[in-house]
Amino acid sequence: ANDAAGEGVNLQRGAHLMVNYDLPWNPNRLEQRFGRIHRIGQTEVCHLWNLCAANTREGEVYRRLLEKLEEARTALGGKVYDVLGELFEGHALRDLLVDAIRYGDRPEKLTSEGMNPSSVAEIREQMERAAARRLQPHFIGAFFREAFTMLGGRIAEREKGRFEILRVPSILKERDRLIGRSDPVLDRYARITFEKSLIIGQPQAELVAPGHPLLESLVDVILERFQPLLNQGGVLVDDTDESLDPKLLVYLEHAIRDARTGRSGEPRAISQRLQFLFLKEDGSALDGGPAPYLDCRPITPAERLAVADAIVAPWLSGNVEAQALGFAVRSLVPDHLNEVRTRRIAEIDKVEREVRARLNREIYYWDGRAGRLREEERAGKEQRINAQNAEATTARLVERLHRRQSELDRERQISALPPVLKGAALVIPAGLLKAKAPPESTDNAPGFAEDPILRAESERKAMEAVFAAERALGHEPRDVSAEKKGWDIESRDVRTGHLRFIEVKGRNADGRDVILTKNEILASLNVAEAFILAIVQIDTGFVREPVYIRRFFNRELGFAETAVVFNVGDLLSIGSGPS
Repeated sequence: ANDAAGEGVNLQRGAHLMVNYDLPWNPNRLEQRFGRIHRIGQTEVCHLWNLCAANTREGEVYRRLLEKLEEARTALGGKVYDVLGELFEGHALRDLLVDAIRYGDRPEKLTSEGMNPSSVAEIREQMERAAARRLQPHFIGAFFREAFTMLGGRIAEREKGRFEILRVPSILKERDRLIGRSDPVLDRYARITFEKSLIIGQPQAELVAPGHPLLESLVDVILERFQPLLNQGGVLVDDTDESLDPKLLVYLEHAIRDARTGRSGEPRAISQRLQFLFLKEDGSALDGGPAPYLDCRPITPAERLAVADAIVAPWLSGNVEAQALGFAVRSLVPDHLNEVRTRRIAEIDKVEREVRARLNREIYYWDGRAGRLREEERAGKEQRINAQNAEATTARLVERLHRRQSELDRERQISALPPVLKGAALVIPAGLLKAKAPPESTDNAPGFAEDPILRAESERKAMEAVFAAERALGHEPRDVSAEKKGWDIESRDVRTGHLRFIEVKGRNADGRDVILTKNEILASLNVAEAFILAIVQIDTGFVREPVYIRRFFNRELGFAETAVVFNVGDLLSIGSGPS
């Protein structure tokens, strides 16, 4: 690529590999070139190579570009994409291109060469967990359709997963003019989609994902309208909780900082997280997991009247804010801090080694060259570069090394900022609503243990049965039910190294229904091949072999849906033994 296609051309729909045959003096030109393929709508991992001849004038351009990027990174607080990247000496361009096409986004090929197999396996597992918990496409798609329609937009599904936007509300176009940082919001769109695999078609669809101007404007308007409701609070119902004790769901925002500061002097956050916890009447607290509110629905007026005494219970008017902040400081904050510190220190150590190696190599080279130039000048030889310029270059590199070392030292000073309370909601368990309801109106689904203790025992037996089945298959299961991720067991396939995500449901043999929460349904849609619903029937104390069901849900969840009820018989008919 050269400046002929450096700007004004969008190539993301047909290309993801770029080669720069010439290096301009201005690094912004490289940013512009790479932006032709690395932009909204790109479905592949982008790779960029800059061809540079060693020991030539072009090599001097490359060195100067590195210096300019370093200055820009310092001035902008590190928010500069490094378009020069890693120096591959002695590698054929053809081999690099073939590797990029062959290995794509495989983590073991994209990570550094020095990583051991266990580290690569750990990264792979983190990526698989993230894939199961991702918001795109299902949650973001449901949110977009609901919010867009609420604001007056018109959207219609034309093909499965592909939509035509017939009218964009004026409020979104106006908001884009205020906050827009990329392409403008259009009046209408021939096709949009939320899934990368559905972009190709007639007509080609735009991928609506975080960063797309239409979604960014929509999120900004919705936050402006509804964020005050977090502080106001609310009352929710958890239909899967058979207990009798209400819990207070508290939302906390927490950030980790280092010793660097922003332009206005405020602390620079390197990690920010919205965390959830449950407070109980006895003063105890527990981690709420990633998104517990997705499994709760709004309370109805009739239900509110039935549990009015629980809503105004004295313990809710106590010092619950101090309890929540205290638990966060003792538990959530240290966990967040240790996680970020472990990751960042390793990254900083690696950067420091590379920076020192590169700059010291340059310093030794220019220092030695200055000495040789001095000797040649004393011998009366004329040189293209005089010794004074070489010594000045050495001094600049030494000063740059000290400056970069100082910045890395500040990055190492990682500490936690105080947690901030963002809101709360009282969660009423379904068990309490049933207890308050008149006897004739109570409809208990067959197969659900009436006694919470008996139900917990059924779930324990079911978990043990699935653990035994997984071990018999040669897998390594791990109980993660307390982490409320949307599945109960993570089972590692020893042969392939991949994870299986298993949601376990223990039911009486005459059970009729089974309920799956929104978190569980979203996980099953996100990783359909790896998600397993395991149903374990218990017949008068005898535990039957688990039945594994895959791909049991094949529609999009509505934004307001919090759970789906399935017929046990229908599920068992499409299931099979553990495999």
